Amino acid sequence: MFKQLREDIRCVLDRDPAARNAFEILTCYPGVHALVWHRLCHRLWRWGLRWPARFLSTIARTVTGIEIHPGARIGRRFFIDHGMGVVIGETAEVGDDVTLYHGVTLGGISTEKGKRHPTLGNDVVVGAGAKVLGPVSVANGARIGSNAVVLKDVPEGATMVGIPARIAGHRSADETRQRRETAHRIGFDAYGQTDMPDPVSQAINSILDHIHVTDERMVEMCRAMKKLGASIGEVDLPRIEGCEIENGHAPKTSGQRAAEAGPGEEGRD
Repeated sequence: MFKQLREDIRCVLDRDPAARNAFEILTCYPGVHALVWHRLCHRLWRWGLRWPARFLSTIARTVTGIEIHPGARIGRRFFIDHGMGVVIGETAEVGDDVTLYHGVTLGGISTEKGKRHPTLGNDVVVGAGAKVLGPVSVANGARIGSNAVVLKDVPEGATMVGIPARIAGHRSADETRQRRETAHRIGFDAYGQTDMPDPVSQAINSILDHIHVTDERMVEMCRAMKKLGASIGEVDLPRIEGCEIENGHAPKTSGQRAAEAGPGEEGRD
């Protein structure tokens, strides 16, 4: 028990730059308090003492603001930062070196008995306000962005953003290892943030880029046809410059689009 507690304190010191010493962590970190309470409740649950386990977990929720069902299985070096509003369901399973931020829900979407809550692998980070719902599997090294809603399995090393969550990027095993090493030095992926653009806005912006290029080529074709004697009426079309959806990247100019198209694109339909 004391070995686990020392491990809990060490993982907080490694991941939270605001933590100053062991005494402060033991007295002021509700995530650590909730984990200690859960270990007691989980032991009672396994012994078949279901009501005492539920009653003590209710007291723990009142004291810490974190609700962990006694039946949930929690791995080593589990860290809940801030913690208020975290909910972990009965059949949830959490691996080693996992971090959750405030407002995270590992919940179920079925009223049937059996496995109905998520399974998180090792080295998973779930950002503030994110929801992982149903008996889905989140593989090792995955990142769930803040306020994302995960409804399907997450592959290893993937970054999930949006509602419903979609894959915004993927890291190789080497990148995951580098991130882990950096994490121990600087406090890692705070709040599950990601520098990757939203996949929906990225797709829409790609369509807009295509429309820009098509529009410019249509203008050139009309000019060429007029030179050959064709009669083409003038139609004023609204400009769509500046319609890009903000996703953390500056909008592309016409020159940038032309440069990206390159000479090999001139003959394409």
